[in-house]
Amino acid sequence: MKFVEGIKADATADIVYLMCPMHLLRLDELIKTVSPGQVLEILTDYDGALEDIPEWCEKTGNEFIGIEETGDFFKFYVRKKSD
Repeated sequence: MKFVEGIKADATADIVYLMCPMHLLRLDELIKTVSPGQVLEILTDYDGALEDIPEWCEKTGNEFIGIEETGDFFKFYVRKKSD
């Protein structure tokens, strides 16, 4: 797991309370709202996302930057792939 701090995101997506598979379906929609090269911050409290989101990035070609844990939820950082 790649933990990071202080990443500046271009947009934030709140998917707290969404569990499998809804969190990934919502992520598919949300990544379309940012431009290629921009960073999307994803807030979630679902610990299954610790494996799911990095795997989703690998499958979709988006860059998984890392995770920041705040205590109440996780912040995932994903850079949208270039078209």
